[in-house]
Amino acid sequence: MTMGNRFPVNNWSFNSDAILKNLPEQDLAILLAHQSTHSHNAGDVIFREGAFASGIYIIKQGKVKKYKVDVHGCEQIIYIANAGELLGYHAVLAEERYSDSAAALEKTIVRFVPKEDLIATVRQSSVLTSRLLKTLSHEFTVLSNQLALLGQKTARERLATQLIVLREKYSAPGQAEDGVIDISRENLASLIGIARENIVRLLREFKNQKIIATEGRKIKVLDMTLLLNVAENSARNS
Repeated sequence: MTMGNRFPVNNWSFNSDAILKNLPEQDLAILLAHQSTHSHNAGDVIFREGAFASGIYIIKQGKVKKYKVDVHGCEQIIYIANAGELLGYHAVLAEERYSDSAAALEKTIVRFVPKEDLIATVRQSSVLTSRLLKTLSHEFTVLSNQLALLGQKTARERLATQLIVLREKYSAPGQAEDGVIDISRENLASLIGIARENIVRLLREFKNQKIIATEGRKIKVLDMTLLLNVAENSARNS
């Protein structure tokens, strides 16, 4: 479904997959000169918050959650990254430690690029530098939207919004079931910022209203118009 201007889903995605697309061959050769490939099962931690930023990760296959854990051990998912997207480049460029953690949501394959190769490529490639700056600027828009969502919307509206975003992510090429969201209730609760039992209750409400259908942990959007109405708050009292 094309949502057009009603819900600009691009404003909810980092779009870091565009950074390496059609990068000049000589630049790509420097960047990937010492890359290594690693496989991860669901739940495997790829890097942890506070760890030394030794390089960046390119998601070749699967999905990865970026998250932070508070002093009480509660997890808040910041973003879910798709195949093609990059992880960890903020810390490398800033010469800082990783500011969040990353873990596989499903069977995932990543390519690791040492920080020295990223820096060497940035120094010689105006194309890569320009794309990194553009992506970093766009991410500010995405994070601003996330903050507004958490601070200004009800749990019902937040869930509807994230289901729209997730449906787009699970509609990407290579998905086993196009548009079917396959995510645990725990991870969905962490993404929305509410308790698991509240996620279960809200999903049941959406299911009773024929907005979604569920099978196990899988969620399929049946009526995008109704879901958009909930996300926009126009269906709260209907």
